[in-house]
Amino acid sequence: MNWARATGLAAMAVCGIALLCAWQEPFRVYPSLEAYDAVRLPEDAARKAEWVFGRLMYPQHPNARFGRHFGGVRDWRFGGTSWTQDYPRADRFFLMALRRLTRVDARSVEQPVNLDDGDDVFYWPFLFAGEMGDWQLTPAQAGKLREYLLRGGFLLLDDFWGTPEWDQFMESMARVFPDRPIVEIPDEDASLNTVYTLRERLLIPGQWGLRGRGRLYRNDGSEAHWRGIYDDDRRLMVAMFFNSDVGDAWEWADDPNYPEKYASLGLRLGVNFAIYSLTH
Repeated sequence: MNWARATGLAAMAVCGIALLCAWQEPFRVYPSLEAYDAVRLPEDAARKAEWVFGRLMYPQHPNARFGRHFGGVRDWRFGGTSWTQDYPRADRFFLMALRRLTRVDARSVEQPVNLDDGDDVFYWPFLFAGEMGDWQLTPAQAGKLREYLLRGGFLLLDDFWGTPEWDQFMESMARVFPDRPIVEIPDEDASLNTVYTLRERLLIPGQWGLRGRGRLYRNDGSEAHWRGIYDDDRRLMVAMFFNSDVGDAWEWADDPNYPEKYASLGLRLGVNFAIYSLTH
């Protein structure tokens, strides 16, 4: 290949990357449900990276646990509702851990992703969402999420407890995949063996469960489950931490009052699924 042709191809590649980035929504910060608006941005927040942690934004269910804040019903598109639970502290603590424990070039800040923002979701191949008993996707959002997952995206879901929250979660998940079963992720699945071999399915409590309430769970959610949805090639598209609060394990990992065994398991789970999303 001559120099002129090589230079031309390189220029085309650079232009392609620039055009791809131009269609992505910019980094945005929203008010947090837990009043974490004063969380300091990392010094390298604006640095480009190879991997980004996407935080899925979603409309609230009318029976959401966190239904009213800021003196009235708040528009989920502007933050301060259930999708911002643990945000952004959990996201950024997890990203610090991922950078320390792996060689993934991860951005230091999360990316809030709204399914209604055109094709933006397709530029963020890893999504995380919490407080899943509170979501209520529209039919259009469910269809967009289904397309995203079938095209190779990955969704990690957390922090929903017991029968009532599972039932509300399923109202939307059944719209996303009405014909695909939700199963327990088997021990031999690659997602549980990518970096760490994970077998002990401890119930990971939220910090709220450690405040002398007498139990570590909500509703009838006393047994932890790691569940998932697979595509036709047995790729895990959706992973679920049911009856656990992995987001709190990330968020409070540096708190001496939060037990290390839960923080360690939560971080290991996050690392495994992040690596899985990159390799499958």
